Amino acid sequence: MSYKNFPMVPRVVFGRGSFNQLNEILAPKRLSVNAPFIFLVDDVFKNNTELTSRISLYYDDKIIFISTKEEPKTTQVDELVEEIILNTKERPSGIIGIGGGSILDLAKAVSIMLSNEGEAKDYQGWDLVKNPAIYHVGIPTISGTGAEVSRTTVLTGPEKKLGINSDFTPFDQVILDSELTKGVPKDQWFYTGMDCYIHCIESLNGSYLNSFSQSYGEKSLDLCKEIFLGDFADLSDVEAQEKLMMASWHGGMSIAYSQVGVAHAMSYGLSYLLGTKHGLGNCVVFDHLEEFYPEGVALFKEMKIKHNIELPQSICAQLSNDEFDIMIDVALSLEPLWENAIGKNWQKTITREKLKGLYQKM
Repeated sequence: MSYKNFPMVPRVVFGRGSFNQLNEILAPKRLSVNAPFIFLVDDVFKNNTELTSRISLYYDDKIIFISTKEEPKTTQVDELVEEIILNTKERPSGIIGIGGGSILDLAKAVSIMLSNEGEAKDYQGWDLVKNPAIYHVGIPTISGTGAEVSRTTVLTGPEKKLGINSDFTPFDQVILDSELTKGVPKDQWFYTGMDCYIHCIESLNGSYLNSFSQSYGEKSLDLCKEIFLGDFADLSDVEAQEKLMMASWHGGMSIAYSQVGVAHAMSYGLSYLLGTKHGLGNCVVFDHLEEFYPEGVALFKEMKIKHNIELPQSICAQLSNDEFDIMIDVALSLEPLWENAIGKNWQKTITREKLKGLYQKM
């Protein structure tokens, strides 16, 4: 039997204030004075000098602020790559992503596309990337997506929402500074934290489960319960911020050697058609998945009540049959997710009618 030989993030710095070490980490990686570092930064930090003043720009280094109002698109990756190529004398020394899952995914995708020909959509799928990405660094400013540790970069393309899953996707360096997560709005904190929680539930209940995934998934799940059902006074609690950062890391690792499941497959459909943000989409879907994850959903509803979270209702109420078909097509295309969730014969039970019925509840 042949086992998957997965890459991991080779270097990680953890600790409050560790963001201050960014410049010394990058310095030895500079290829030349003409090969800049490009910083892709969530535009919520545009007027936040507390963060931006700590990024030292030398030579032709550049910060590109990016809106995360929409989910990352393959076309957005292509535009960024073109902008970088046109405005740099040499291929960049590295791409540094500073933000949530969307920014981290864009940083991973841009670093891949700077050394691979064609368009980003050509690489949506599993193991299609031929050349190593350029050096890339991930610095999460919100915890939960696991994007800082995963081997995928989730993108909405012209025909599907699917990641660039490859051995060249993971970051070369990650900086985990929980101080950067302070000030995250409460609903955003909950939705992104639940992305992590749902990773664990789907991984731990999947047919792909193994001891490697289980050890990470169980640790992450314990941390999620502590954070979202525990006695932390509020979101500014330092211990809670650090624990969620590690829950995100472990949750991302738990799916490295297994897979996610029903909630992710169906939320990709919502995201593709309606543009629903990933964390929120997972919550909207998971709320209706008692049939698949009874204990996990019961606990999720408990967390929702504890934090006074009200999810949007009836987001699929006005959709046409054609629109339901588009979402169903996207969801069904994610075959590894269904096989993990239901087993090899998943197509016998996961019919189009079944999925339409579930979407109609949302």
